[in-house]
Amino acid sequence: MAPKDAEILLVEDNANDAELTMRALKQRNLANQLLLCRDGAEALEYFGDRTNGVPKVILLDLKLPKVDGLEVLRQLKADERTKAIPVVVLTSSREEPDIERAYALGANSYIVKPVDFEAFARAVADVGLYWLLLNHPPH
Repeated sequence: MAPKDAEILLVEDNANDAELTMRALKQRNLANQLLLCRDGAEALEYFGDRTNGVPKVILLDLKLPKVDGLEVLRQLKADERTKAIPVVVLTSSREEPDIERAYALGANSYIVKPVDFEAFARAVADVGLYWLLLNHPPH
């Protein structure tokens, strides 16, 4: 898949969490146009290339190497081209300051990763179904 075609951008450095997320989306046939970035810098580089399209939704971890998720979120919401993309924070952090900061920076949703695979798969699949199929963004 060419990066231009991505509908879901997953920004996740943990290989196990990335695999579980992709598997959960595949179970619902939502992973065909998924692009994985393994750190915050890679995600920002993706958007820095103006030839890449914009995804319909971004699944963003907070605890990332190079550039953390909150900084990625801040930069995305400050850019006219990307500020309307729904960003779902998908993280293990239950820390109230992280939650408050994510929403203050423009996150559309904040989901704490469940430990149980089935619960995690349901949560990811529900997020994908909502943002890709039910949500109607402005054009």
